This record gives sequence, structure tokens and C-alpha cells, in this order.
Amino acid sequence: MPERDPRRRLLSRHANNPLLSAYDWPYFVNTVFNPGAIRLMSGETLLLCRVEDCTGISHLCAARSDNGIDGWRVDPQPTLMADPERFPEEVWGIEDPRIVWLPERQSYAVTYTCYSERGPGVSLALTEDFRHFERLGNIMPAENKNAVLLPRKIKGRWVLIHRPAPTQGQAHIWMSFSPDLRHWGDHKLVLSARRGAWWDANKIGLSTPLVETSQGWLMFYHGVRVTPAGCLYRLGLALFDLDDPTHCLQRSTKWIMGPETTYERTGDVGDVVFPCGYVIEDDDDTLNIYYGAADTTIALASGSIREMLDWLRDNSTPGNSSDG
Repeated sequence: MPERDPRRRLLSRHANNPLLSAYDWPYFVNTVFNPGAIRLMSGETLLLCRVEDCTGISHLCAARSDNGIDGWRVDPQPTLMADPERFPEEVWGIEDPRIVWLPERQSYAVTYTCYSERGPGVSLALTEDFRHFERLGNIMPAENKNAVLLPRKIKGRWVLIHRPAPTQGQAHIWMSFSPDLRHWGDHKLVLSARRGAWWDANKIGLSTPLVETSQGWLMFYHGVRVTPAGCLYRLGLALFDLDDPTHCLQRSTKWIMGPETTYERTGDVGDVVFPCGYVIEDDDDTLNIYYGAADTTIALASGSIREMLDWLRDNSTPGNSSDG
């Protein structure tokens, strides 16, 4: 991995960034970004990428690499397309996947945003090989997005982290619970957008799947700051209790990564870093985060889980503070 940027102690961008762009695709597309990520049993890194074609509609397509950096093998056709005939909530495409392995089900769970005239919602599909998918359909109605499952049940129930997206007002992160992955309830607000001039004021949302550590569930979340020049998407941290994930233990006061480079500043939607997936190296500490850059390309940043937890302890407010 490259040496760390001295200005950013926690995450360093890879020297090969951006790793993937539309020019790497075997069929003509506009942009590729916001990939879910997982390390397969074979040791390969798989990215399930959001791909936008020239209609403006998105689908999902898988890219595989032996080392997670180069030599990507992209599926020759879309891996998962919208299916509006059977799932009308997907009529305007599917976007922004997150992937977790569910040992109890012996399958991968892919949560993604389904898009219709009613707005974005949350859909769920299960797969064992990223070739065949069992679609469970829309599990959180519009407007909602930025969703992922915890990889195991908590007190006998599955846990879904998601972000209702009202057309007006603030947007916060919630958790919901299910006995069967189909019927969801007991909805709880777990992380509120801050108010005022904070980097994560007014709108926040989940980024990658949560990282299970000995200290708690580590969450990467994005905060959106509205400026006269447009929106800025930055990345922060929060820590939740292992046995009661609705309980926020710590929340970062500072953002740990924001748009800096040309490929993050310039694109279809500038000033955006938007991670949807990660892979942990064999040392159980190095975290490789794959993110969409300016809604145009895919890039990689790496850091130490241990360093992030130490940093969070010294740069956080206790619990779910909305005023800092």
C-alpha cells in the first residue's frame, strides 16, 4: 500500500486512483461509481458497481480482481438489471449496492436503492455467486436509501440500517428489525444530522457496511454540507454497541475524508466521495474502502481499523449528539 498522506492520518488514497472508469467497461456506459465490495471465498475482490448508461438509468455490474487493485475482469453484460415488470419500484433503475455475507443464510445479501416515480426505496436480493439472485423486493418504501444489513441477527432479529429521505427537512440514520428479512418494524432513529454549520449538518447517510470490532460496530457515514457552490460530501465515523446497535457510543466531531483530488472534485456530480463497500486485509486491520468519486469513477482509500478507533476515542462526542 502507498505511504499515508501526512494531511490525513486515517485514510490514504491509492496511487492508481481512479481504479475503474467507463473506459474499462466492455459495453458503452456513461459512468461507473458507488460500488459495493466483498472478498469472495476464492480470495478475489468483487465490486458490484453502479453503472449509469446513456439513458440516465442505472444498473449493477460486477468487476473481479485477484488483488483488489488492478487486473479487473468486468462482466460482459449487466450483472443485475432493473426488472420493472415484476418490481415496478425499479422502473427508473437500481443504484448504490451494499454487500454483506450472512453466515446463517450461507449467502450474500445485496441491499440497493430502487428508483421509481415515487422516489428512492430500499430493495434486497440474496445471491451465492453473483450470477443468480433471489430478489426479495422492496423492503423500505420511498423515500429511503443508503441501506445495509448487519451480518448476523441481534437478539433473534435481523437489523437494517437505512436513511429515510424526506423531500424537506433533515435526513437521519435509522435502524429497523425483522424476523425473516421480509417484514420490518420497530423503527428507531440512531444517528441525527447535526444542526448549523457542521460538516454533517442537515443530511447524513450510511456509507459502507458496518465493521464489527471488539469495541463495537464501526460506522462510516457521509455528511452533506450545502454551500453556495453546491453540496460537499464528506466521510465521518460513529461507534455503536455490539449487543444493542441502536445505542451510539461515540460520534466523530471531524470528518476524516473529503473531496480533494481532481477526480473527486470534477465529474458528473463534483465534490463527492461516496463509499459503499470495503474489504479487510489478512492482517484483520487494514481496511480498503472503495468509493465513488464525483459520481464518475471508482477509487480506493486504505487505513487501519485500530487507528480509526483510537482517533475516534479522542475526536468524538458521546452518543447521538445532533448539536455537537
